[in-house]
Amino acid sequence: MVKYFCNNTDIRSMWDHVVSAFWQRYPNPFSTHVLTEDVVYREVTVDHRLLSRRLLTKTNRLPRWAERFFPAGMSRCVYIVEDSIVDPINRSLTTYTWNLNHTTLMLVEERCVFRDSGEQPATTRLKREAWISSSIYGFSRPIQEFGLARFKSNQVKAMKGLEYALSNLQGETPQRLLRDAVKDTSEKAKEAAKSLASAVPQKPQQYV
Repeated sequence: MVKYFCNNTDIRSMWDHVVSAFWQRYPNPFSTHVLTEDVVYREVTVDHRLLSRRLLTKTNRLPRWAERFFPAGMSRCVYIVEDSIVDPINRSLTTYTWNLNHTTLMLVEERCVFRDSGEQPATTRLKREAWISSSIYGFSRPIQEFGLARFKSNQVKAMKGLEYALSNLQGETPQRLLRDAVKDTSEKAKEAAKSLASAVPQKPQQYV
């Protein structure tokens, strides 16, 4: 069984600007889990489409229950392949992404299509789809549920990161985005503080 996600979003910006921001969206304060990005292949076809393949390295904190499925010493980084097709004639950008490692634990495949909206001026329509699967016998369903919840959270951050890149292209960063970034960092700091506090050994009670 595979978990499926689908979402449609209207981006209030011209398609050309969205495509430019797409290539410049890292780094941004909402995607600090993205460590590296490298172009490994690029080609312009005879019909003027731009084909690209990029390799990204990401890291995500695992919940404690997931640690049992990771052998000691195994890398916690995730390597992501991103294939993309820019079609300037039909004004569309299509991306396909999937993880190369940790696929037994969880495989996440995503497809995004950015199209110029013919109904609304200066608007780009984004359709995002994802398929989440796990091959861990007996635990695949809860792992897929966790993967779906994390994907929904990450795609919200991805949209904020794209908005941030769009704002930079326009020469200004909305205060709302900066406040969200500060809030997100503050929440992570609080979670880290709680984890440290719970890890401190308690002084044993002494009896006289």
